[in-house]
Amino acid sequence: MSPFKIIIVGGGIAGLAAATALRGDDRDIVVLEQSSISQEIGALISLQPNASKIVEDQWGLGARLREQGSMIDEAFEVYNTQGELQSRIHLAAVSSKYGADRVCYHRADLHQALRERATSADYPGRPVELRLSRRVLACDCETGTVILESGETMQGDLIVGADGIKSKLRKAVLGEDVEARPTGLSAYRMMVPTEELLKETDFVQVIDPRICRTAMVIGQDRRLVMGPARNGSVYGVVALVPDERMNEPSKDTSWTTKGDRDKMLDTFSNFPKWAQRPLLCAKEVGLWQLRDLDPLPTWHRGRLVLIGDAAHAMLPTQGQGAGQAVEDAEALGAFYCDFEKKCPGMSLSDVSKTNEDIFNCRYERATTIQIYSRQAAKPGTDSTEKRVTMNPAEFMDYNCLYDGALDWDRRRGKQSSTASAAA
Repeated sequence: MSPFKIIIVGGGIAGLAAATALRGDDRDIVVLEQSSISQEIGALISLQPNASKIVEDQWGLGARLREQGSMIDEAFEVYNTQGELQSRIHLAAVSSKYGADRVCYHRADLHQALRERATSADYPGRPVELRLSRRVLACDCETGTVILESGETMQGDLIVGADGIKSKLRKAVLGEDVEARPTGLSAYRMMVPTEELLKETDFVQVIDPRICRTAMVIGQDRRLVMGPARNGSVYGVVALVPDERMNEPSKDTSWTTKGDRDKMLDTFSNFPKWAQRPLLCAKEVGLWQLRDLDPLPTWHRGRLVLIGDAAHAMLPTQGQGAGQAVEDAEALGAFYCDFEKKCPGMSLSDVSKTNEDIFNCRYERATTIQIYSRQAAKPGTDSTEKRVTMNPAEFMDYNCLYDGALDWDRRRGKQSSTASAAA
């Protein structure tokens, strides 16, 4: 029997997570990454318990990530610009309630761990092949053929579109270009050496950058979101600004666009010095305009299925963007488990039906989180849109009481059956 051929378009966190989940003894998996260096930029990233349990426990990367300095988040704190604590959510009980912790990583460390998990011969299953400088332009969903910018074509039994918010494969699924929309906010991001911040006593008197707590400083319509990584040796900062307050253009930015440090400092010049300290310590900054997608009518067609930002790009307000990509990947692994035995012909109809099952399992959950993340960015706006009515505690449970796609699918099916019986 021929091996199950899988092509994953995109070598970011979503793509490598998918490669990890799908890896098997008789599978030829190729990841096509458009950049020449498969390396993530410096940024802080956190996974809520719903995703950290998949990455650290199910995929066995907990010890590896701890070696790289992953940190368990102790609390979420909100301060005003006077340095006064406005609220604190303790996260100590998270592990016992949800079965895992909220964990903070340097984004490059998480990416590296997933790359090793997918491509190394030290793990079960055939190692995945990662090909760089392979920009994919289109896909024939029926034949599973992808067309590269170089003119090369490749064919797979399953195509996974993990090519991000500016996905080229989204058009292949929907038949039209659907672009992410601006949300009115832009963000500067930076990583600061903690030792530099420790010299600034006015900052340390308010926030100790060595302790793993996510801190938010709110000043009028701007805010800073901060936290440590790599055992507290670096401090990640995201500075959120309304587009109309920007002192430089952000419309055509991408995840790798460089920001102007001086213009950023000008934007936050009315913040007190203690709150400006992380920005002043930054040597380089990135800048991107925050965009998200309206919920798509579908994520799949034929042999192609979209995951991560290609399917449901969302704002970072709930810290679930990467987590939902991890959940998507876990769902791929769960629904395609033993696929070759169940469907030895690996026909178009078999693959298409499995992709449909994955979509039906994942769509309601990912879309709910997507909508709630948009609501949290600008509460009270877009009143004509569908809204999520859960309070923050209920939504935290919705996020984190998750035990994989098959369990979620079973519980969803039972709820549907109960509702039908009641009717």
